[in-house]
Amino acid sequence: MTDADADPEFVFELRTCRWAEREWPPASTESPSTPAIVARQLGTKRRRWDTLVVEVDPEEFRQRANFGRERLDSDLLDVVPHAPADWEYYRDALPDPGYPWRYVRETIHRADDRGILDVRKRSNRIEIRRKWAYPDWVERIVAVENKPDLDASAARDLAAQMEYDVALSLADEVWVATRETGQRVEPALLERLPVEVGILTLNADSRDASVEWFPRSLDADAPGTLIRERGEETAYGSAASRFDYADPEWKARKRLEIAERAYEKGWRSFAETMRPDCRHFRLRREGRTLLPYCPAKNCHQTSSECSGSCPQFSPEPPQWRTKNWPIEGGPGKGIRRILEARRERNRPG
Repeated sequence: MTDADADPEFVFELRTCRWAEREWPPASTESPSTPAIVARQLGTKRRRWDTLVVEVDPEEFRQRANFGRERLDSDLLDVVPHAPADWEYYRDALPDPGYPWRYVRETIHRADDRGILDVRKRSNRIEIRRKWAYPDWVERIVAVENKPDLDASAARDLAAQMEYDVALSLADEVWVATRETGQRVEPALLERLPVEVGILTLNADSRDASVEWFPRSLDADAPGTLIRERGEETAYGSAASRFDYADPEWKARKRLEIAERAYEKGWRSFAETMRPDCRHFRLRREGRTLLPYCPAKNCHQTSSECSGSCPQFSPEPPQWRTKNWPIEGGPGKGIRRILEARRERNRPG
């Protein structure tokens, strides 16, 4: 077993993100090269994906940069994309939000503070005007579930998750990424996964990926089925399942919210949930990938392991941050800046 085989699923997830950022779409597919941003641990309240690939239109994506690095949350998406080209009373310009207008006014002032909306007051009425037209920058969303080791229990859970994704069709494609075993038939192909789900195998040594099964495109513009509860198997048969229909408008809105969060977060944000201010925290280079590493534990740590409650946690000495340290703010601040710079550099547009 190699060191990569012993690494936790979290590190496999980071390797998958780096591969997707470098190689997407898979070379063995016939899809043309498309600029994309990669994020991790995003989705809806009921379903969170390990890796998310958002394919973008290059020109429209450059226009999205006008609105800043932060995401447009659900409230801002009720206002900014609908802002008129000329000054207009906000209630006449915006569609009915379905909640009290006082919350809309708060959002308008927040957009004004961010500099992404023109706002003025005339005759005690708030008028708005767009600064830039909000672009249609998202082309496709691809969801990837990472399962480096497919044992029996993991495969059972994975099948239910994939059925949920295919039925809802919130993403345009759904993949499973697993570790390459070198067997003549990869074990993932033998699992009872929906035929619509693609299968990628990542080589632990070369960090390359192979397509074992091609996915089917899902109709993200059509109504989807939201599985609420699965019927249980009993001695008397199957119990009834519960599900709702997801209308196309809800799906389109949810896709845009997810894409905005991916734009802001990326996948190198793992330092935000770890303690890079610990003297043991390192970034270990693996090719062009920087992975978190803890020499005190001699392993690539997970977010749950790297916390203030860790018995090995040792804060940086204050003098590192105040006395001629070559990186302003100490090593922890430097690590955050390195990851942020790489996140910016790998954003197309």
